[in-house]
Amino acid sequence: MAKVMLRESGGEISFYVAKKDMEETIETIEFNTDEKWGGEVELSNGEIWWIEPAPKNLPKETVCKKISD
Repeated sequence: MAKVMLRESGGEISFYVAKKDMEETIETIEFNTDEKWGGEVELSNGEIWWIEPAPKNLPKETVCKKISD
């Protein structure tokens, strides 16, 4: 589990992990509505992470779990 900062700019959502100094763009997302946003996300580097589904409210800091490389 890692603390992640999510923010939106120009239609892209940035996924930043401070401890790894890693910033990637979310390429695909399982749930993408204003009421239910999150689930499995694939990043631009190919990693897959889990974001607890919740109403879309960006920017925000949340705890996410890495599923695969």
